[in-house]
Amino acid sequence: MTTAPKRDPQAILGSLLDAARQAGADAADALFVEGVSSSVSYRLGKLEDVERAESYDLVGQKIAFVSSTDFSAEALSVLPGRAVAMARLAPEDKFAGLAPKDRLATSILELDLEDMAEPAPELLIERARTVEAAALAVPGVTNSEGGGASFSRSAVALATSTGFYGRYAATSHGIGVAVLAGEGTGMERDYDHASARHTGDLRAAGEIGRSAGEKTVKRLNPRSMKSQSVPVVFHPDEAGGLLGHFAGAISGAAIARGVSFLKDRMGSEVFAPGIHIIDDPHRIRGLRSKPFDGEGVANTRRALIENGRLTSWLLDCASARQLGLETTGHAARGTGGPPSPSSTNLYLEAGKLSVKDLVADIKQGFYVTELMGMGVNGVTGDYSRGAAGFWIENGEIAFPVSEVTIAGNLKQMFAHLTPANDLEFRHGVNAPTVRIEGMTLAGA
Repeated sequence: MTTAPKRDPQAILGSLLDAARQAGADAADALFVEGVSSSVSYRLGKLEDVERAESYDLVGQKIAFVSSTDFSAEALSVLPGRAVAMARLAPEDKFAGLAPKDRLATSILELDLEDMAEPAPELLIERARTVEAAALAVPGVTNSEGGGASFSRSAVALATSTGFYGRYAATSHGIGVAVLAGEGTGMERDYDHASARHTGDLRAAGEIGRSAGEKTVKRLNPRSMKSQSVPVVFHPDEAGGLLGHFAGAISGAAIARGVSFLKDRMGSEVFAPGIHIIDDPHRIRGLRSKPFDGEGVANTRRALIENGRLTSWLLDCASARQLGLETTGHAARGTGGPPSPSSTNLYLEAGKLSVKDLVADIKQGFYVTELMGMGVNGVTGDYSRGAAGFWIENGEIAFPVSEVTIAGNLKQMFAHLTPANDLEFRHGVNAPTVRIEGMTLAGA
């Protein structure tokens, strides 16, 4: 058995930056990403697959972009020269460049993102077996698409020619299962899953499996509905998707190109008074936490919506320069391209009403538990998605509904959104149950 040579990210990145300067680069940065992942899948009581992978990616950028997974001295020695040569041929980009030195992070916060104990393959197998068995044990479940469990560890190191060096590592544990209920053309499918940085924060496999099974059985014998205008209530998972559309609309790249329905709304009331939307890169054990952004800029918790008003775009350095503003520390990047703006741990703060009180006065309405399709226009805000869920009658869940479409415009949807008090932090983007008035539901 051979052992992979130990790699020192700081030394590797430092040597590349030195070589880039010697090759004539005015400025450069380099990113080193390490990853280890393990996964298992279980279907109908039998182990189907066990996988383990390791990856190491290195990228150097400004303004040209080159990458390598070959860490031999020969391969690394040619990267800086290639990048400089490509940069000389590239058209001038007056907005490109490294982050200002005074905006760089000067300390690396400890966010408790790394679980030092890697689960043994036997534990992953047991998690996958348990989650599927629990789902199959729910009366009415007739088949399984499989249960799975996974673990990954990644580390990111970034160095710039302006003197910044930072590194952090993070882990992720995951469990999930998808099952079917019913027979023939009357079959329905649903799933449940969970992920966490630390194994101690992960929901139990049995709980996830039971939830998946129960959700699936509840969907049996759905109806379609006639077209009408009704209040629509979004399950927290689907409400999180609304936040994703909001984040896309305030991305600096979209604002700079003028292709966002919120491009002229800075400082305006976009949501109702009392609504707060937060982006927090420093959330302890957060699924999208990081101590600095993809350009080495110091990041911080920020209220993007404060009491209903839009207060900030999501900016990296390039989009900030285009807009004549300063970066907000929202640069994200991988080894496949240059930085771009992105949110981190994004969430809608909980409201004051319980879910029961939120729906209590709805005579006729729709509770969305699944959305399909990508019918969202980021320029106009027009929104149209296939949906499934449950009909609400007199404030109570009445029966399952499928094969309908819900439509509206995100400008009006945001303005008429009311959150419940059931916010939980289970994903990178989180929201409580939300209610939106006056959406169009189109059925058969």
